[in-house]
Amino acid sequence: MGVNPISAAIFTAFVLATLAITYWANRRSVGAKDFYAAGGSITARQNGLAMAGDYLSAASFLGTISIFFTLGSDGLLYAVGAVAGWPIALFLVGERLRNLGRYTFADALGFRLADKPVRSLAAVSTLCLVTCYLIAQMVGAGTLVQVLFHIPYSPAVVLVGALMIVYVIFGGMVATTWIQIIKATLLLLTTLVMVVLVLYRFGPDPDVVIRTALRMNPDPERFLRSGRLVADPISAISLGMAFALGPAGLPHVLMRFFTVKDARSARQSLSFATTLIALFQLIVILLGYAAAALVPASGLPGGPNMAAIHLAGALGGEPLLGITAAVTFATILAVVSGLTLAAASAVSHDLYKHVWKSSRATEAAELRVSRIAAALLGALVICLAVVFQHESIGFLATLPLVIAASVNFPMLILAMYWRGLTTRGAVAGGVTGLVLSVGLLVLTPKVWVGVLGHSRGIFPYEYPTLFSLGGALLAALLVSITDRSTRAARERQAFDAQFLLSERGAEPT
Repeated sequence: MGVNPISAAIFTAFVLATLAITYWANRRSVGAKDFYAAGGSITARQNGLAMAGDYLSAASFLGTISIFFTLGSDGLLYAVGAVAGWPIALFLVGERLRNLGRYTFADALGFRLADKPVRSLAAVSTLCLVTCYLIAQMVGAGTLVQVLFHIPYSPAVVLVGALMIVYVIFGGMVATTWIQIIKATLLLLTTLVMVVLVLYRFGPDPDVVIRTALRMNPDPERFLRSGRLVADPISAISLGMAFALGPAGLPHVLMRFFTVKDARSARQSLSFATTLIALFQLIVILLGYAAAALVPASGLPGGPNMAAIHLAGALGGEPLLGITAAVTFATILAVVSGLTLAAASAVSHDLYKHVWKSSRATEAAELRVSRIAAALLGALVICLAVVFQHESIGFLATLPLVIAASVNFPMLILAMYWRGLTTRGAVAGGVTGLVLSVGLLVLTPKVWVGVLGHSRGIFPYEYPTLFSLGGALLAALLVSITDRSTRAARERQAFDAQFLLSERGAEPT
């Protein structure tokens, strides 16, 4: 493949357009509320589109299609799983979190629990989770630029990281939101065009696409049989739990609840986002089988992670390949910007302002720390993306869901719904979930063997969610129940006020 001039032109146009949005957002942002939450001025539909954009990442497009391309019907687990967690976030988290918080989900945790311990834990879990998520996006971006422009992988990753840092440092949530809206719209339109071309080529019956994929596969029976993605029931249950519970604990998604004016708008945002995500995943299922039917399995530039891009070339030639590549690149840039902003706000708002400065930091100092944190995180992720270059994007993107389901989700749910939770219990549960999820992920065969080069994995399963979430809940329950301190009694008594505020919201002023 030579350099695609259409891709180059669209890449350049998108980068220039997003930099213009960043410049406009920088002039508009006048304080912490604008930087973190866009001043609460985003409408419900805009926020829903941006929220869908946050989740429809390189893993949703490149990763899921690559799973279908390599493993066949096992890709359904990713496609369906990507939708499973959003109704839980809609009904259990959205409105209550919006009523209790300001900028991050730690605001809600600190309502009746001791502020410093829970904020510290929430910030550390956010940094671990976001780092894992960013690795998946940066691997996709680096591979994409490498394949299309014949740039070595490492400089390509540095380029993407530099753009990400610029968006966050100078634009904040306003720029990130509008980039997400543009990107989500372009991604949905591009995939719809690809679906139309698939149906034009194969006819209106999707079964024809699947039968063609079977004929192209050297082992058709294995292509339709599930079980190759997760080889044992424990891993399958753990992956399903990560998909179902993880979205309600993703910090860059939870931040979006604070960009709208009230809880009703937060609920509407989630409803709109869930609809868009479900539509997109239905499209991806068809495109996954189409990739298996049309894209050659051997000698693919960029490997299976680039199957979606080569499918676009097979359907629409160089023009569609260029457009799809540019939109995918836009997808990655937008998602990494939102992730980096979530991590930077955890450092500046939770750790710096509330823990280190005991809420006495000025807005200017807080924003300065946030921008420094974004730059440092970008540098770290660039280095890690080089290490994880050859890993599947789909697998990498499930790692943050495991952490979110094991740490943030149980802390939030227990804090908002269980009167008995105490600070000691929340910290014990959160630390247990974080240590088990991160530690066991490192010890899985995918990381311990595939990345670190050892002969066999210490932890036998692909995903540890069943153990890490179970351990987190057990630790939180046991420690909270046995906590007889005076502070614990006050925290239990404060539940009624918290519950009332989470249901009604603050009184209008």
